[in-house]
Amino acid sequence: MIENSSPALIIIVGAIFLAFLPRRLGQIWLVLLPVLSFCYLINITPGETRTSIFGTVPITPMVAGKINLLFGYLFHIAAIIAAIYSLGVKDRVQWCTGMLYAGSAIGVAFAGDLLTLFIFWELLAVTSVFQIWARKSARSGPSGIRYLLMHITSGLLLLGGAACQYSQTGNLAIQQMSLEGIGPWLIFLAIGIKCAFPFFHTWLVDSYPEATVTGAVFLSAFTTKAAICILAQTFCGLDILIIIGAVMAMFPIFFAVIENDLRRVLGYSMINQIGFMVVGVGIGTDLAVNGAMAHAFNDVLFKGLLFMSMGAVLFRTGKINGSDLGGLYKSMPITMIFCIIGAASISAFPLFS
Repeated sequence: MIENSSPALIIIVGAIFLAFLPRRLGQIWLVLLPVLSFCYLINITPGETRTSIFGTVPITPMVAGKINLLFGYLFHIAAIIAAIYSLGVKDRVQWCTGMLYAGSAIGVAFAGDLLTLFIFWELLAVTSVFQIWARKSARSGPSGIRYLLMHITSGLLLLGGAACQYSQTGNLAIQQMSLEGIGPWLIFLAIGIKCAFPFFHTWLVDSYPEATVTGAVFLSAFTTKAAICILAQTFCGLDILIIIGAVMAMFPIFFAVIENDLRRVLGYSMINQIGFMVVGVGIGTDLAVNGAMAHAFNDVLFKGLLFMSMGAVLFRTGKINGSDLGGLYKSMPITMIFCIIGAASISAFPLFS
């Protein structure tokens, strides 16, 4: 079965068992699952393509191109790190949905057609929202609903775009497009929502700070980077992306410097970093795209590290506003060291990132 399907199925199917395994065995399986999937992934031949039939429509559950493999490796690494960080969590829902979320991102990374992409695109939204709702605070419930509405809208736009593309071209393949016709425009807007384009960005800074300690780490790794992966495969070299990315790189910083909630600061910073990637994709040269993809790889690691550090502070102190904190280097020296590493990386300090 797996020979004709997406490599994401290993994690997606395996994640279901996390809801039933005893706690100790569940902890082992939580870390072992992405490791086993990664071992399977590294044996996939670069350039390999898997095709199947959905009714009468040919689909491509997996394309192992260079960008696909890069993000496939990245999402596995992120899943392994996030799993280790989540070992102390007692809520099985977070374990199960966290791995389903990671598997969905891997499915997006390897999708070779718009129908397969739509399935994993929606699964990405449905599984990730539980990382917000699991906090069970007064703000996490409404925030999760707003998050879900935005991402379901993105999925509907993608489905509409796919239908238009198939109607006009008879082709569902994920390939480079121009903004000519309603189909490409709908797909572009669907990707833009998940990339947090200007005016579509509010879901990110509204939801990530309301997630659980471990949920924010999962959220920072997958959704926006999966969107960048698809953007590079569909609209590379589109001039408007240079303008959009430049705006994304600039405007969030003004909000970040006046924000008090440290996880919200990281949310604005994430939009800023995604902006650089969007600019690279928009320029479209080999050097620019390689830089954008490399930066996406780095961003998952250092932004995840910063969210882990802030999560540790929130877990230990129950506070996350900068004005309420101070002197933590004395009581949390290890967290301080990792936070400095993340900050040096995002600041492009020599020998970091």
